[in-house]
Amino acid sequence: MTVTISAPELARLNRPLLLDVRWKLGDDRGHEHYLDAHIPGAVYVDLETELAAPASPEAGRHPLPDIADLQKSVRAWGIHPESTVVVYDDNAGQSAARLWWLLRWAGIADVRLLDGGLGAWRAAGLPVAGGAEAAAGGGTAVVTPGGLPTVTADDVAAGGALLLDARAGERYRGEVEPVDPRAGHIPGAVSAPTADNVGPDGLFLPADRLRERFAGLGVRDDADVTVYCGSGVTAAHQIAALASIGVTAALYPGSWSQWSADPARPGAVGAS
Repeated sequence: MTVTISAPELARLNRPLLLDVRWKLGDDRGHEHYLDAHIPGAVYVDLETELAAPASPEAGRHPLPDIADLQKSVRAWGIHPESTVVVYDDNAGQSAARLWWLLRWAGIADVRLLDGGLGAWRAAGLPVAGGAEAAAGGGTAVVTPGGLPTVTADDVAAGGALLLDARAGERYRGEVEPVDPRAGHIPGAVSAPTADNVGPDGLFLPADRLRERFAGLGVRDDADVTVYCGSGVTAAHQIAALASIGVTAALYPGSWSQWSADPARPGAVGAS
């Protein structure tokens, strides 16, 4: 699976469909950041309202959107079966990967994650624009869920898969918990912070280093791998990193926000 595209490669593409997913935990000014500067032609996508259903304790902070709602968005954005879609953010791909994952899960064939995001675009000396851009509309692509695997909380509880926790280490260990009901992690999960998929420049690590990283976490060619995070957003970045080296991983969409809200689900703290 071709997962990423570099800034110079994007600059050479003929009429890609650009979607800007400006979102960070604790920063609700994504649209303002987009209006300040974005890649010319990019349309803003609101993660909270377009890439997730309403939050609830039962489903988590960012449940997958209803498929009918996602279909409406795909049409509004102007995605056609032949479209080359490029998604990006200003957060090393950790937010835009949610849209990359959703579109691939929904059967959209040609979706790329801009490696390094807006920072890489600017570092390449490429121009930015301000203000809003109108979505193209009229998209004809039909979404069909199931293009990438998902699991439920019960699937996770049943075990059998290598479970990677993509949150920061201090959240995994239960030292801090800024937003979810309990601190800690799902018992048996391995700490695998998403931020370690990229270098200081925000670019994905080279394939050989990603293979080494994930092998050290227990990923084997024949292993079943499931990834979760706080609410199913940054876990998508982990899945993208794994896909880039040929490993298919399942997403637990409810993630820790769903798991920790259920008092019947056990939790663990500490380094393992």
